[in-house]
Amino acid sequence: MGRISLTEFVGKWRLTRDIQEHTGGITTFSGEAVLSESDAQLEYRESGRVTLANSKTIHAERIYIWRNGLNGQIDVYFADKRFFHSFSADKPYAEHLCGNDLYKVTYDFTRWPVWESVWQVKGPRKDYTMVSHYAPL
Repeated sequence: MGRISLTEFVGKWRLTRDIQEHTGGITTFSGEAVLSESDAQLEYRESGRVTLANSKTIHAERIYIWRNGLNGQIDVYFADKRFFHSFSADKPYAEHLCGNDLYKVTYDFTRWPVWESVWQVKGPRKDYTMVSHYAPL
C-alpha cells in the first residue's frame, strides 16, 4: 500500500482489541476510536468497555496526538505530548522502550480502510500481545 495521510484517519472507527497475557489470561476491549482534526494534528481518543480475564468489566479511555512526521510518517505522542512512536504504510512498524519493557508494534493496512495494530510487549513488568482491529463506523 502507498502512503496514508493523517486526514484519511479522520472519523469514527469501531475498535475491538484482544490482549493475550503470557500466563494465558485474555482481556478484551470493545468500543470506538475517534480521530478529529485540531491545529494540523489529530486527536486520537478511544473509549469503550474492557472485560478482564476474571470477567469484570470496566470503562477505559485513552488519548494520543498524531502529527505529520518526516518522510510521510505519522508521529504518535502521548496526551502529555511525550513522543511515543512513528509509523507509515511504507514503514508499518516501530519500537518504544518504557523503562525496561520493550513495546514493538506492527500495523497492517493491506485491507484499508480496515486496519490493525499488533503490539508485542516484553520486559520485567509486562509480557503480552495486544491485537487491535479498526473498521470505519
